[in-house]
This record gives sequence, C-alpha cells and structure tokens, in this order.
Amino acid sequence: MRNKSEVRRQKAGLGWLKVILLPSAFIFGCALAAGAGAQQFPTRPIRLIVPFPPGGSNDIVARLIGTHMTERLGKTVVVDNRGGAGGTIGTEAAVRSQPDGYTLLVISVAYAYNPALYKLTYDPLNAISPVALMGTGPNALAVHPSLPAKSVKELIALAKARPGEIIYASAGVGTFQHLSSELFKLMAGINMLHVPFKGGGPATLSVVAGQTQVSIGSLIQTLPHIRTGKLRALGVGGAKRSTALPEVPTIAEAGVRGYEANNWWGIVAPAGTSPAIIKQLHGDIAGILNSPDVQKWFASEGAEPVNRTSEEFGKWIRAEMDKWGKVVKEAGIKAEF
Repeated sequence: MRNKSEVRRQKAGLGWLKVILLPSAFIFGCALAAGAGAQQFPTRPIRLIVPFPPGGSNDIVARLIGTHMTERLGKTVVVDNRGGAGGTIGTEAAVRSQPDGYTLLVISVAYAYNPALYKLTYDPLNAISPVALMGTGPNALAVHPSLPAKSVKELIALAKARPGEIIYASAGVGTFQHLSSELFKLMAGINMLHVPFKGGGPATLSVVAGQTQVSIGSLIQTLPHIRTGKLRALGVGGAKRSTALPEVPTIAEAGVRGYEANNWWGIVAPAGTSPAIIKQLHGDIAGILNSPDVQKWFASEGAEPVNRTSEEFGKWIRAEMDKWGKVVKEAGIKAEF
C-alpha cells in the first residue's frame, strides 16, 4: 500500500495538472461556441426592394437576378415592389433598414435624377453602399400601329402638324420614360401631350391598348410588344443599334442628332453594411452576370450585363447624377407631390 505522503504528492500533482488544463479547455470551448455563432451569410431570406410597381424594367431585371441569387445563395430572395413618388418611397424604406445585408435595393437611372426632382429625406450618395451594377439598356421610341408614322422623321412631322394632340405615356412624372421623352421633345422641337401612369408596365400597356400613342421607355419592357406587332419601333436611344432590333435605327441616326438615353440597373445596400457582406454579394452577382444564360437573356432583351467593382459603381452613380440633373433643369421638369 502507498503511504499517506505518497498519496498527498499525487493529489498535489493532479491539482497542478487541472490548473494547467482548465484554461486550455475553457479557451477551446469558447472557440467552438464562437464558431457556432459566426454563421455564414445568409441564414435567412433576403428582401430585394424594387421602388416601382411590377412590370417595369426595374422589376423585370430584379426578378431575373433575384431568381438566380436564390439558387446561388441557397436562401430565398423576395422581390418587394414599393412604388410611388418616382421611386423615393421604396428607396427610403430600403436605406433606413438594418445594414445587415438582408435588405437590398434595386436602383436605376431614376436614382440619379431624383435628387434634382425631389427634396429627399436621405443623402443619395452617403445613404447607400454600392454592391453591383447589373446592366444597361437603351430606351426605345415605339408607337401604336394605328399612328400614321413609320419613322422618327414622320413622327416629328406629324407632331409639328398636330401640336399637343399626340399623346405619349410615361411611368410617372420624373421617371425615365418622362425624362427621355421630354429630352426627345426638346431636341426634336415638337410638342406632345404627356399622360403619366403609375409605373412603366401600365404606361406601356396603355400604348398597346391604343389609349395613348407613343412610348419612349426602356427597350427591355417594350421589346415583347414590338416583337408581337402590338407596338411599332421607330428608333432606339443607344449610341449604336441594338442587337435585339438590328433593323431599327438609333434615334440619333433617324433624325434627332445627338440624342442618347440609356437606362441601367444596380443593387445597393444601406450604408454601414459590412464590407465582407458587400464583397460576398458582389461576387455572387458577378458570377450570375457572367453565366451564359444571363448574358444571353440580356442580349435577347436589347440590354447588356455590366460587371464593375462596387467602387466603380459608386463613381458611375455620381456621374449619372450630374448628367441627368442637367436634363431635369433644362426641361423644367417639376415633380408632383
């Protein structure tokens, strides 16, 4: 048998061993707990706010990219249409959301000219964290088939012969359709009557139904109706002809020299969103834009995907604000409240 002194020595040794091992076990346990808590983004559905009603180009592009994001991220991306006040209502809801990556906002050229139209409750440059520019696309000048104009020059001549009688539709006062139509009027020296609707979808359908006669909106939303013959395309607003309508001239080459109007679509997050989340989302969206299926879809719709860094997208937004702010001022456009 061991004597009492030997037992006491062994117990003392075990005591020191416990002192040495307990901190290590504690640290290891904490590390496991931290690893379990640091869950990978995303862990729940993401809300993608579109600040315009369904049917417009913003909505169309958002649903395309949202579907692919759902597949890529493994979590549902829910498109939330919040139209009104030229897109400012939905935008305000988005920028005031928690900057956790679970609320994103689709912006377009409207985001660039809204500061010239509205007294905003948010700083358009500092309220957002740019994520990714998705694509660009020209507008298209299209008319109802009953209108006796088969070219841009014929439309201009008809408008000059009947000033204020030809009706053009827009998605609302201060929207891309409105501004690009007013730019066309200014440069062509004509007067057409403006009828605003609540969204690009309703505006385009009004021309298809013959309630109004002219649409100068995003090609991406008018192209299906042009292909079915419900609308007649007279020109596109890009610097070059669209691959989707190669037989249709640009508005500039068809008679209004210097005319150019392109829409664009991007995704931003509320300011303060983690740079790591921004980087991950940008990478996911870039991967989507590089996929052959998405590139083919953009091309078929008369648009093209654009892959820029988040920083480059931020500079793009600033440049577009300068450009379209001047158009608002020169056309004397006032927002309706």
